[in-house]
Amino acid sequence: MKRVFADGDYVILHVHAKRDSGARGTVVVDIYRIENGKIVEHWDVPQDVPEQSAND
Repeated sequence: MKRVFADGDYVILHVHAKRDSGARGTVVVDIYRIENGKIVEHWDVPQDVPEQSAND
């Protein structure tokens, strides 16, 4: 987990997941909407980490 944000009824996670230590992995942003203490909606945006990137 890289970052966690909370704003009102929303919680946003920024995750860099790797299946093994040599893999570049996948970056995922998960967005949750909370209502009465329960998750009522969830969206995710996955993207494989490219071999080369303009930003490190």
